[in-house]
Amino acid sequence: MIEPIVSATWLFNHLNDPDLIILDASQKTASGDFNNTRIKGARHFDLNNEFRDTSNELPNTFPSAEQFEKNCRKLGINRSSKIVVYDNLGIYLSPRVWWMFKTMGHQNVAVLNGGLPEWIRLGYTSVSEKGNNVLPGDFQSKFNPEMLKDYNFISSNISLQESVLIDARSAGRFEGIAPEPREGLPSGHIPGSINLPYTAVLKNGKFKPKEDLVELFNTLNIEEKSLVFSCGSGITACIILLASELVVDNKKSVYDGSWTEWAQNRTK
Repeated sequence: MIEPIVSATWLFNHLNDPDLIILDASQKTASGDFNNTRIKGARHFDLNNEFRDTSNELPNTFPSAEQFEKNCRKLGINRSSKIVVYDNLGIYLSPRVWWMFKTMGHQNVAVLNGGLPEWIRLGYTSVSEKGNNVLPGDFQSKFNPEMLKDYNFISSNISLQESVLIDARSAGRFEGIAPEPREGLPSGHIPGSINLPYTAVLKNGKFKPKEDLVELFNTLNIEEKSLVFSCGSGITACIILLASELVVDNKKSVYDGSWTEWAQNRTK
């Protein structure tokens, strides 16, 4: 079983592993940085279309187990695959993909620490062509509903306080003094939640060392309660969730609708 995060050097040294699958979760950036660059052999994991519930008006919501399985098989992913996922922003979208595989029952998955920028910085080979055609895989989804929370759970937890809700948005958005990026959506936070901006667990595009993360999570007073991670739309929540996975053993889940769903429901 591979660790939750792996280094670029680890990945380079394991490129010949027949069970290794490299997934590129990058999305095009306005600056154009690395938009047409990928690690050789990487297969594009399309979060915008193939791996989200496009019938849901909320952004980035989990697809069905059937949809996830079907599209993983198209990517040639097997039950035996060792998956390493990266993106072109260092650490941004890749933890979301890691969490999706965990939620769908596949444990042998890791995030490339530092992503494509770190791979290129170390001088490892990158290419511009698209991924190769692959044989269909035999991946099977085994959805674990405990790893996703919905609006009703979050509402009841305000009074029950059985779980600690941790919000990965910036302090300004959490406190309601900075605007939300989605037009018409107010800023603020869910009652009882605490704030841990996702940038607090990162340094130079990589996760901070474990000793720094231990210190950071010790300040949150989470005790042994289960943790629910939230953000704007379910992406950066997974960054701080993965950081917590490195240093604490609490049960973890994601509020998939996140602030977008909560704020829309509260203003109806």
